Amino acid sequence: MDSWAGHEVPRLPGRGGPLSLFDSARQGTHPSDPTGTATMYVCGITPYDATHLGHAATMIAFDLVQRVWRDAGRDVRYVQNVTDIDDPLLERAERDGEDWKVLAMRETALFREDMEALRMIPPAHYVGAVESIPDIADKVLLLLKDGAAYRLEDGTGDVYFDIAATPRFGYESNLTREQMLEIFPERGGDPDRAGKRDPLDPLLWRGAREGEPSWPGGELGAGRPGWHIECAVIALNLLGDRIDVQGGGNDLIFPHHECSAAHAERLTGAAPFADHYVHAGMIGLDGEKMSKSRGNLVFVSRLRADQVDPMAVRLALLSGHYRADRAWTDELLATAHERLARWRRAAAAPAGPSGEEFLAGVRARLADDLDSPGALALADGWAEATLAGTAPDPSAPALFAATLDALLGLHL
Repeated sequence: MDSWAGHEVPRLPGRGGPLSLFDSARQGTHPSDPTGTATMYVCGITPYDATHLGHAATMIAFDLVQRVWRDAGRDVRYVQNVTDIDDPLLERAERDGEDWKVLAMRETALFREDMEALRMIPPAHYVGAVESIPDIADKVLLLLKDGAAYRLEDGTGDVYFDIAATPRFGYESNLTREQMLEIFPERGGDPDRAGKRDPLDPLLWRGAREGEPSWPGGELGAGRPGWHIECAVIALNLLGDRIDVQGGGNDLIFPHHECSAAHAERLTGAAPFADHYVHAGMIGLDGEKMSKSRGNLVFVSRLRADQVDPMAVRLALLSGHYRADRAWTDELLATAHERLARWRRAAAAPAGPSGEEFLAGVRARLADDLDSPGALALADGWAEATLAGTAPDPSAPALFAATLDALLGLHL
């Protein structure tokens, strides 16, 4: 599957320092110090609707990780998936009387356009679940033969993962069993399915059903993959047994990231699967989480169609810390437009305060768990001093603009 087009990222003088990130498993901020090429896997969309601001905020967070790593001189290998076969996609297609393949292709194309408009550095590999099915089937079969998976005895051909095969299950989310049992059915799990060894066992392979798409699975029989094994296999195939960052929204901590890590660790024997499990906060509207089920989504494509500057959208989302659940408001967007206008005036000035000091400050803020609000405050201060007309450095405005572009993805 093709990714979106990239853009030229300005080269900045010197190099940034090491990045520290909050790890959900260890519940603290720790240095991310990859050996060799830095590796990151981020869970992408299930393409049954357009890109909303929650998606955009998550992708911006991991775009910052890429930018900080690259600024420190690291090579980055970044993989993102598209869950282009799953129950929500099939349900939406049936509701709208549409071919599920057409729906998935259209919304994936729109997602690419939105990512390009928001100046996201594209992943090295942008991979669909459908194109990965042969590899997924092979890995499910390995888990069956290893005793870590089992077939239900109801004739469906469904295969489940036995969470008892990974004694550390739960280490990533830090949830109690009671909390897991409460969340599991809310996020795609089926704790009441008859025949399972444990209510929390996740689906690995769904046997073929009449009227549903299915693919050959070799010894598994025809069917399609479960959600969690999809991400585990794509990451293992393209990034190796251990990765530096597994990322996504905080609604993926459990069961999705917990289960995908468990699958990967059982397949490889290497643990933990990720050095950092990094999760972005949710974006809300009118006091509620933005979600398809609530029908309160703000779509990036709709804002673009209304001639909203994508850089203002990006700036508005950067104004909150990536890990915080936060609200989207008209005032937030208006403030972002005002900020952009002020910064653009300052970048056009003949001189400004030290550009080198500004660059060092932004590097320091982002190195500390991607403190984008702190970086934006430094930009506000630099612009205010520049527009006051007393700044001495004629090279500073260009470096100011290049710093915002390279490190924050904000093109003035």
